[in-house]
Amino acid sequence: MKYVTADEAVRLVRSGDTICCQGGASVPVLLQEALARRHAELRDVTITSGFNVHKEPAPFCKPEYKDSFLVDSIFISADQRAHVAAGYGSMTPLFLGEVPGMFRRGEFPVDVAFITCSLPDENGYCSIGISADIAVSAAEVARVVIAEVSPNIPYLYGGCLIHESKITAAVLCDVAPVAMQFGEPTPVESAIGANVASEIPDGACLQIGVGGIPNAVLNGIKHHKHLGLHTEAMTDGVIRLVKEGVIDNSLKKVHPGVSVAALAIGSKEMYGYIDHNRSMEFYDVAYTNNPFLIAQNPRACAINSAIEIDLTGQICADSIGTAIFSSVGGQHDFMYGCSLAEGGKTFIAMPSRTARGKAKIVPTLTPGAGVVTTRFQTQYVATEYGIVYLHNLNLAKRAKALISIAHPDDREALEKAACERFGYSFLRLRV
Repeated sequence: MKYVTADEAVRLVRSGDTICCQGGASVPVLLQEALARRHAELRDVTITSGFNVHKEPAPFCKPEYKDSFLVDSIFISADQRAHVAAGYGSMTPLFLGEVPGMFRRGEFPVDVAFITCSLPDENGYCSIGISADIAVSAAEVARVVIAEVSPNIPYLYGGCLIHESKITAAVLCDVAPVAMQFGEPTPVESAIGANVASEIPDGACLQIGVGGIPNAVLNGIKHHKHLGLHTEAMTDGVIRLVKEGVIDNSLKKVHPGVSVAALAIGSKEMYGYIDHNRSMEFYDVAYTNNPFLIAQNPRACAINSAIEIDLTGQICADSIGTAIFSSVGGQHDFMYGCSLAEGGKTFIAMPSRTARGKAKIVPTLTPGAGVVTTRFQTQYVATEYGIVYLHNLNLAKRAKALISIAHPDDREALEKAACERFGYSFLRLRV
């Protein structure tokens, strides 16, 4: 590879280009900073990205750069959220699993890919599996591929390798994936996790996310047997169950014996464990999030969360009213895929109230809120007060079930709203 400085590499970007930046725990910040330094000479450069965990505002997210850089994200993350909320950027709504296909067909054109990758192996292949999700397809189609190459990026296997000959310019550096540590789950998170775990069978194939509730669910299934993993995010909690033999992938039909993911987010120790680990494979989300592939694994279980849910089972997970908070991500892909699987189950796991005491089970969604999972797809919903199954219930019965797991101080208002909305069909259930 030809190694250059970051400032030299980003000279390949032209006005009018669309740049796709890799996300997850490996945002190419050095390249973003160098790009921002060119703000005076660039115009109408669109920047897109998926989910990432970088907390500091992205270098290009400044109001004074508004004519140079436009954020058009696929998943609004913390580093861009305020900039988009201020009107300097937007979000393109896409199911995450559809994004690689959109790139490859040119429906969402990508001119330049900013990636972060491992050092090349003896055959010249680098790994971008630390966040393969949309980066793999972006690098395939881009006119220019610019890479931050670091010995601290783990070398991962699967469909996440790129040959050094495909990299237009490389910046040799010592960047490392963002290390994230999660403490012990709170009592509320532990209760939610236990409620979900009670419905997960031995032999289940899991899709599970990042954070306190997913960790609590993983704690609740630590005595299960022969679990599998086909997910978006590889995390410390998952690795713990792999090491303990709880996740052995022995009953999977797709990649038996192998844990499958699209990205990895966790501690430095976790990154060391997955480095050059043949028992794990990383692919782009066109593969990991394919509902019909997900459905081939028996007892596939998807565990996701929500910003709020209404009394009919509509799930909002991308916005707070009209304010876009994130995106649909892979929730729909896995909720649909797992529902098709033999013995499959889907879960929405969330606290009954926000940290500020606002109810998350509501009569109707906040005006402007987006429906990520429709009422026709919702199966299990869990809070710290219990777990209910909605899929075989009519609207009135759904309301009654959801009220039973709402915060006790919210139930009277929810009962009143349900009476007004559903009339006698709900009133008769109160007896």
